[in-house]
Amino acid sequence: MNAANRNARRLVADAKLLLDAERYPSAAALAALAIEESGKVSILRALAIAKSPEELRAEWRRYRDHRSKNGAWILPSLAAQGARQLHHLAGTVERDAEHTAILNSLKQVGLYTDCYGNNAHWSEPKEIIDVDLARALVGIAELLAKEKVVSPREVELWVQHLSPVWNTSEMPHALLRWATALHREGLSDTVPEEFARFVLGDLASTDWKSEPPKTQ
Repeated sequence: MNAANRNARRLVADAKLLLDAERYPSAAALAALAIEESGKVSILRALAIAKSPEELRAEWRRYRDHRSKNGAWILPSLAAQGARQLHHLAGTVERDAEHTAILNSLKQVGLYTDCYGNNAHWSEPKEIIDVDLARALVGIAELLAKEKVVSPREVELWVQHLSPVWNTSEMPHALLRWATALHREGLSDTVPEEFARFVLGDLASTDWKSEPPKTQ
């Protein structure tokens, strides 16, 4: 996770250099790569609690699939539309959603020439990616490239709280117990009550601090 975050920040720094040099298509393509690199972290969290060889293989396929890693690039757009709670962000993890295809295509057209359509239109990166689009993508990539260092203890707590309830309706409450444990041990500055409002919204007053279900 830390390697992915460090590399994402490196790619963002390189993209900003290209942006300053007015190399807009290359800046946009590197920004898309940085977004994908940042997207590896959530997949690595799923890998940490995989329970079978089949689940491991499925997560590794996601890890190497471009569209499984780039969904978070629509976060600023969702925020502008009023997204403030976890369920508002569900679209970011939909691998086959239109926005994942769009970013993957933007990355390709920022790097390659190609021929499209029945009229055989030839595209060239400098004709497709302009300064505004490049700036927007670099800005999103910078937003997603976290400075935070993930500790082994954070992952241990993640496994402890999320593994018993992964892919069940109890996951939101487990997330809150995990966030509370992080705050209690000084691993996060986020106050649990704030995290509760993000995850549960109006249901944040429910009892989410009880012990997680026991594994069999």
